[in-house]
Amino acid sequence: MGFNNTVTIVGNVTRDPELRFTPGGAPVANFGVAWNRKDQNDEEVVSFFDVTCWRSLAENVAESITKGQRVIVYGRLDQRSWESQEGERRSKVEIVADEVAPSLVWATAEITRNEFRGDGGGSSGGSSGGSSGGGRPSTGGGNFPTDEEPF
Repeated sequence: MGFNNTVTIVGNVTRDPELRFTPGGAPVANFGVAWNRKDQNDEEVVSFFDVTCWRSLAENVAESITKGQRVIVYGRLDQRSWESQEGERRSKVEIVADEVAPSLVWATAEITRNEFRGDGGGSSGGSSGGSSGGGRPSTGGGNFPTDEEPF
């Protein structure tokens, strides 16, 4: 039985996206998001999240998003584990984004539509052993043919 672990956060970008490419040529971008909330004692608590974007979403995020902007991130939680150089076992939970958008509460945005690239963007693949290849995520009901635009 599959469970849906989607998450949506709204927060401020803490560092400019870093665009890199896998050995196979797939674009991947990483950036940070923070959001503030008040606890039961009315004290401010800040939560920090690492966000990973793949393929066309990664390229668009790297071109569009900068530190300090308020964004909306929709995606899934993913846990990665690795061994440090000292031999210690490490792990972290990050958000693998399906969508990233500017928040329009205190800002405006101008949308420029990119030429259709055929990879569909989304969060397929990654270092955590996800599925390989492009296309829309299998959750969310958006399976589109790769030879035509999704809208």
